[in-house]
Amino acid sequence: MPIRLLIAALFVATLGLAQLSRAQDVHVRVSPDVKTGIDGTTEFPTIQMAMDHHPFAGVGPDGRTGRVFIEIAPGAYRERVIVTQNHTNITLLGMGKAPEDVVITNSLNAKQAGGTFFTETVEVNGQGFEADNITFENTAGNTGQAVAAAVRADRSIFKHCRFLGHQDTLFADYGRQYYVDSYIEGGTDFIFGNATAVFAHSEIHANAPGYLTAQSRTSPDQTTGYVILDSKVTSGIEHVAGADATAASKEVTSLGRPWRPYSRVVYINTELSADVTPQGWNAWGKTPGTPLAFYAEFNSTGPGANPSGRVPWSHQLSAPEAAKFQPKVFLAGSDHWDAEAEAAKLP
Repeated sequence: MPIRLLIAALFVATLGLAQLSRAQDVHVRVSPDVKTGIDGTTEFPTIQMAMDHHPFAGVGPDGRTGRVFIEIAPGAYRERVIVTQNHTNITLLGMGKAPEDVVITNSLNAKQAGGTFFTETVEVNGQGFEADNITFENTAGNTGQAVAAAVRADRSIFKHCRFLGHQDTLFADYGRQYYVDSYIEGGTDFIFGNATAVFAHSEIHANAPGYLTAQSRTSPDQTTGYVILDSKVTSGIEHVAGADATAASKEVTSLGRPWRPYSRVVYINTELSADVTPQGWNAWGKTPGTPLAFYAEFNSTGPGANPSGRVPWSHQLSAPEAAKFQPKVFLAGSDHWDAEAEAAKLP
């Protein structure tokens, strides 16, 4: 074989090996403009059809699995979406200019669906899930439990996302979860479950009097809990004056109450609205004496910050104590997951 052909052959072989050594990503498109969706194609009219029929990503010799990027065109997608356990490393990308441009919406409350855990608009079970620039919505309103998103997947990331609902908006229930630059709105227990979750640089908005969190850790040795970090709590509660002022004074927001006895929630460097009750936390009446929940703050600011007025069984952390709840520590796990670095790779 001539030397030039031999060199060319070696180059092609080396290039092929290099490509094989990298995991193979898959990109599919979802748009209302797509009229059909056939198994094996890469364009679909609905998100669930894309979930059901997308090609699976490849695996490199190093064992690293690629990602499936589902790129969603602007629009309102009136459907329920379920990401099953065998669909791992899924990334939903909203292709609009803002999360308001891509909305996954449905309207089910617990009475209609037969229970809280059948109401979710989007259910995530496959680990390694990511979403960017998307709104998750349940429009049932103030009609009881109505979940916008249920997340039961380890190593989940939500960036530039909105979660809209009233009671039980976001069921952050299992695994390590990182929410960044996002917006979560509700009225009662609207962030609940037993995930190990950090909400960073986000807005937690109360649209009615109630409880921001209902975390459900069941024993003190569980590593689960919620951390609200470098964020702000806002309120859309309307107040009245005059004769109705006494009733209106009860229209306050609690930082959280324990769905399960060892509930754990920590607020760090977070601005609190004036509607946050001075006591801060609520015992839910389930625990006699001093509650077993671990509720804490570090450097709360804003008109709702009131360390001296907090319930005596809550905690004001020192800087070293607060450092344990930073994402790189709190979410690391045995595999040393760096949620911040992974989120930075998203658009």
